[in-house]
Amino acid sequence: MGLALRAEGIRKEYGKHVVVDIDHVEVAAGETLALLGPSGAGKTTLLAVLGLLEKPDAGQVFLDGRPVSSKDTQARMQMAAAFQSPYLFKGTIADNVAYGLKLRGIPAARRREAVAEALERVGLSGWESRSALTLSGGEAQRVALARALVLKPRVLLLDEPLSSLDPLIKGRLTQDFARIIHEDSMTTVYVTHDQNEAMAVAETVVILRDGRVVAQGHVDDVMGLPPDDWTAGFLGSEPPLAGTVISSAEGLVAIDVGGPVVYATGEIAPGTRVMAGVRPEDVLLFEGTADIPRSTARNRFQGTVSDIQLWGVMYHMVVEVDGVRIASRVSRASVREMGLAQGSQVQVVFKATAVRVRPFDESGRLDRDE
Repeated sequence: MGLALRAEGIRKEYGKHVVVDIDHVEVAAGETLALLGPSGAGKTTLLAVLGLLEKPDAGQVFLDGRPVSSKDTQARMQMAAAFQSPYLFKGTIADNVAYGLKLRGIPAARRREAVAEALERVGLSGWESRSALTLSGGEAQRVALARALVLKPRVLLLDEPLSSLDPLIKGRLTQDFARIIHEDSMTTVYVTHDQNEAMAVAETVVILRDGRVVAQGHVDDVMGLPPDDWTAGFLGSEPPLAGTVISSAEGLVAIDVGGPVVYATGEIAPGTRVMAGVRPEDVLLFEGTADIPRSTARNRFQGTVSDIQLWGVMYHMVVEVDGVRIASRVSRASVREMGLAQGSQVQVVFKATAVRVRPFDESGRLDRDE
């Protein structure tokens, strides 16, 4: 597939404040990269550098292996963007969507065809003559996306396009945006501070903290096994478990994590020191005395609820299993039905396929956030 967009040694300062300081970031052709991190992490600045909207103080951006810059008109014409604010101007929806095409000198007949196609893509077919100033927030973001898509860009840049919307509309639009992006296998850089949004739209993720990369890779790997305590906390997971492989046979690995033995899939030699992690969404909780039917879930433990917090529509629960902390997400209904509270005895169940594993680094230590 190859790389579509790559940046090396990027550094950007505002005054004496270093906003971005990154060795390497890349997006494969046809994939979506999520730039994820808290406010002030440098996500938007990095997006602007990758999109040739801002010049870095150091480093180089490459498009299809060719060095490019903010002065490269040909490269910038291959990119399009949509932002947190849709920035629609007075006039019809068709006027807004066609704006970029008009600047590029596309004839009126072709503009009309392209606008109609783009609006159909975002679920607004036949809305050409409506006023852009009468739209709801979700409708305005669909128009902003159509305005970017109509240019048929090689690279699509999306800067927190859904962050200002209410949760119901945001959830629906997240799925729609993901579908639209993937239909064309469009190379996309998507800025967000919402990990659920990142998981819905992206294949790969870069997590930023204070302008620096703290994790990057396939979204399932990064979310399933954060590299350090800070990243785990940001993602709503427990820190990775340190352990040693005690057996490995027929694609199943047993890992002693200092209390329970956790099973994962893979081929790792016994004696190997590893880190292991499992996403809270993949962990099921049952009452301590419940008779659980046998299943393919290899990991089954007895534990005690040590922490319970309401996170939106779900409860985030931490269970102590022989001194090891395992997190789970549980619905409000399940918490009520099982009477779960701090100190409750529960059974913890998750599949071996849900466990992410990787070797320790060369120092033999986990990267801990002091």
